Amino acid sequence: DCSISVKAAGVITAQARTNPNDANGFVFKNCNVFGGGTTYLGRPWRTYARVLFYNTNMSNIVLPLGWDPWNFVGHEDHIEFSEYNNYGPGANTSNRVKWMKQLDLPTVTKMASTGFIDDEGWINNQLF
Repeated sequence: DCSISVKAAGVITAQARTNPNDANGFVFKNCNVFGGGTTYLGRPWRTYARVLFYNTNMSNIVLPLGWDPWNFVGHEDHIEFSEYNNYGPGANTSNRVKWMKQLDLPTVTKMASTGFIDDEGWINNQLF
């Protein structure tokens, strides 16, 4: 439920998963992407980067390719960049990179749950 205001040309995410078995990644659910600069949704920071945009309103600032391989050209098969049920003029996936991952609803639901980011129970251990 966040709003992402892109001020200049660039990239929204740079995720750093280093192991394919790591249960982490960035999930943007029910968000709004808008602004004045064109942008990629993400690029990898480490080899096994994982990002999901889900039920997000994307304005026309999102570049048609959607994702940038950055320094991992030739290793795109390790990257897990996904989009599911997004809408708006920037959500058209017909020109997205060919290596974008297509996820099924059970996988998206699991990734969008608190359990995905809290597999060690750290949220309940926070002092609020």
